[in-house]
Amino acid sequence: MRDGTQHAGDATAELETALRGGPFHVALRAAIATRGLPLQRVQHHLTRYGVKVGVTSLSYWQQGARRPQRPESLRAVRALEEILQLPDESLIRLLAKADERPEAERAAARSYRSLVEASGALEKLLAELDSPLDGGLHTIGHHERVRIGTRRELLGRDSQHIVRAHKEGIDRFVAIHHGDPGCDPERMAVHALENCRTGRVLWHHDTGVLVAELLFDTRLRAGDTFLFRYGVEDGTADVCGEYVRGFGFSGGQYALQVRFAEDTLPVRCHRFTQHSAAAPRSGRQELTLSDPHRSVHVVEQRVRSGIVGIGWDWE
Repeated sequence: MRDGTQHAGDATAELETALRGGPFHVALRAAIATRGLPLQRVQHHLTRYGVKVGVTSLSYWQQGARRPQRPESLRAVRALEEILQLPDESLIRLLAKADERPEAERAAARSYRSLVEASGALEKLLAELDSPLDGGLHTIGHHERVRIGTRRELLGRDSQHIVRAHKEGIDRFVAIHHGDPGCDPERMAVHALENCRTGRVLWHHDTGVLVAELLFDTRLRAGDTFLFRYGVEDGTADVCGEYVRGFGFSGGQYALQVRFAEDTLPVRCHRFTQHSAAAPRSGRQELTLSDPHRSVHVVEQRVRSGIVGIGWDWE
């Protein structure tokens, strides 16, 4: 068992490493975690410096979803260096370093597409399909396999679901796919792989959200279980740096496996969780890449409402 002293030492070491090599969002997240400050307190401290930044923006910055660029945001970064007791220019230097990277690598730092940003488009697409949020199904088990291609892109994924109906007459499931920034949902393909067939497929280009009906060949009665499998071929965006899965409801077991193309391996991988898209990340744990199979995985025995993900760093 690790005591608090060892845990604090590990957090400090992680922060020192992040401040040396970046990227910016990892260093910011490590600094906030090391100081033990919730984002609301960080925001409160910033107001004392005369800087107004929303909690959501702070969350995006430490996730890598967005990067501070406006003059007001850069003032906030300099204030954060004092609030978080960091060396002068340490965060600003990492921002400048990020600007020097190729565009494809900068895209990877923004690879997380917030559920908040896409929620409006998703609600409209689901309304077009006349689909309720849970679809009348409870998830007992969900095994998801994600494939990363030779260009470091999200090549595709396939999902196997075991569900139980809690309403009468359920005969479909609506799958949701969020592409990385720069993706082209019109070029994506949805494949019914087992015990289902593809129905209507809709998308929203600007947010990269795609929804697809998977039709069953039977109508489930309340209490019936069902197993089906489908896949989404993507490969339309640039470099991918993480994969996340959001859960609107508590459910059964969830297993996420990420497999990388041969000779295209990241230097490190980790798991993380979030209570919501606007909340800070927690539960970070380094994952060991399996050499023979070029993959990492996480297993949640019982998911709760929120987000589970795997992130990785390229050289």
